[in-house]
Amino acid sequence: MSDIKVLALVGSLRAASANRQIAELAAEVAPDGVTVTVFDGLGDLPFYNEDLDLDPEGAPAAVTALRTAAAEADAALVVTPEYNGSIPGVLKNAIDWLSRPIGNGALKGKPMAVIGGALGRYGGVWAHDETRKSFAIAGPRVVEAIKLSVPLQTLDGKAPREHAELSANVRDVVGKLAAEVS
Repeated sequence: MSDIKVLALVGSLRAASANRQIAELAAEVAPDGVTVTVFDGLGDLPFYNEDLDLDPEGAPAAVTALRTAAAEADAALVVTPEYNGSIPGVLKNAIDWLSRPIGNGALKGKPMAVIGGALGRYGGVWAHDETRKSFAIAGPRVVEAIKLSVPLQTLDGKAPREHAELSANVRDVVGKLAAEVS
């Protein structure tokens, strides 16, 4: 593996969220030759509106930044919690922006994996499944075999990077995702 760029999208806007920490851990433990960059602009995206998208003067700056980051990436890693049994709204909004233009979005055909953590014993499995489904429709090549759903209570209040097993699992996820890059 060499010079593989992975874009990490975090479904939580909280600066200290466990999912942001897992995304940052992915950047720290990525195998040699793989760079994981956490995108920080999801909270700046306006709600998807085709009128904004088709504006002759161009899409809003936050949308352009997201699409550019996605276009420059070789793969995407989505790290998300579960809100009320489903996808956080900010992440669903990003999916909608990244799905355009229809059939030719910035992540079209690129490998993508979904991981993360949530309260509850299943660690966000429902949200992860829904996120995979929505992204699969939006254009990336979702790698269904790469899964990691972390019940956050198992962290015992500690940061994700303080858990050797979780660090190893996140490194494995990033390595497997990078291996999917053609």
